[in-house]
Amino acid sequence: MNLHALKQEWLSNIRGDSLAGITVALALVPEAIAFSIIAGVNPMVGLYASICIAIVIAFAGGRPGMISAATGSMALIMIVLVRDYGLEYLLAATILTGILQLVLGWMNVGRFITFVPYPVVLGFVNALAILIFLAQLPFFVGASWMMYAMVAGTLAIIYLLPRFTKAIPSSLAAIVVMTAIVIGTGVQLLTVGDIGTITRSLPLFHVPVVPISVETLLIILPYSVTLVIVGLLESLLTASIVDEMTDTKSDRDREVRGQGYANTITGFFGGMAGCAMIGQSVINIKSGATGRLSSLVAGLFLLFLIIALGDVLAQIPMAALVGVMIMVALSTFDWKSLQDLPKVPVSDAAIMVITIAIVVFTHDLAKGVIAGVVLAALVFGWRISAIHATGTVRNDGVKIYTVKGQVFFGTMEAFIDLFDYANDPERVEIDLTHSHIWDQSAVTAIAKVVDKYQQRGKSVYVTGLNPESQETLNKGFS
Repeated sequence: MNLHALKQEWLSNIRGDSLAGITVALALVPEAIAFSIIAGVNPMVGLYASICIAIVIAFAGGRPGMISAATGSMALIMIVLVRDYGLEYLLAATILTGILQLVLGWMNVGRFITFVPYPVVLGFVNALAILIFLAQLPFFVGASWMMYAMVAGTLAIIYLLPRFTKAIPSSLAAIVVMTAIVIGTGVQLLTVGDIGTITRSLPLFHVPVVPISVETLLIILPYSVTLVIVGLLESLLTASIVDEMTDTKSDRDREVRGQGYANTITGFFGGMAGCAMIGQSVINIKSGATGRLSSLVAGLFLLFLIIALGDVLAQIPMAALVGVMIMVALSTFDWKSLQDLPKVPVSDAAIMVITIAIVVFTHDLAKGVIAGVVLAALVFGWRISAIHATGTVRNDGVKIYTVKGQVFFGTMEAFIDLFDYANDPERVEIDLTHSHIWDQSAVTAIAKVVDKYQQRGKSVYVTGLNPESQETLNKGFS
């Protein structure tokens, strides 16, 4: 990387990246604690993971401005492993997850994210927004009117402050103001400290205490593979969304490798596996971040909060952070996709809705995305398998079949049935100008058609082949 690129990614927006990173760090605290509780581990495991991953990704990731840390989608996968085998096996699985991601990164698998259709991406984004919103609802159960007032006040600051000044991120201002009100008035509200105990200590290097054996590998491998799939799907889709928000491009293969480095290192420092976070990335971008410095500041400031300001951090009201996350949910949801539903093909609308439904019902992003991709592939296969031909007889008695559609394994039988072998004249021409020969099945289909005519003593010619189809046909007959 040249000096100009380094300056652009690190030093072009120092103030904006720093303030955005501070905002993200504050919002990461309750999420890291909550995700630790979901996984069944000490809250510090999620906090250490968020610190390590954010710092490593700042240098190794492929998408400046994107935030990676401990996530709920990854935590859900860890529950059974932690319950049955304990924390040490989770740390080992985290390291293996990172190693597998590194291998995939060097294999350049990042390009395959382009195979995720846009309706699936929309479904992923909207489902994630719904999950973020639903995750805030438990905080209102049994809450006093003050909780509702604080959340409303937080949202008011977030949306109104930018009309007067953009000197500081409105989310950060809201958190600071609401915390000051709680500390100043002594009002009793649920705080960060009520969710989990924050230990004021540094993450230390630690080799997981597990037997080095094939048995251990067989225990952690299924969990690691699932973590790899979920982590890369969420990270690469989030990178695509941030690309669109910022009108810039990310290095997907570098991002895959970056996630690998981050998880490998995190596993050696007592943290759980993580990946990119769409919610925190939206907060980061909307708070003014554009470069890598924001992720580094988020990780370092989170470490500072734990070590130096643990007592103050524990007093941040959850109402303020709930308000911030509601803003994230509202900003993340693609409202235009609802307006466009009547305009888009029914199949695309169905793919988006089904993706949302599966993700929201299972709380598993991977299941929703994979189901959406499979459904989109089936729809595409159905559409591309349409093939037909029109037959006309020239003045010289030659019958010309003009074929329209793709010739491949899915249309092989249909292609063979297009022709009237018994009643056609002595000479037949098959015009493939509007078609394409894709595979050996297509070559076999053409060979069968030619053979059927020749058995009846008729001659047949294939014309209109484009260069690629001609090459495929030549190879097939060679």
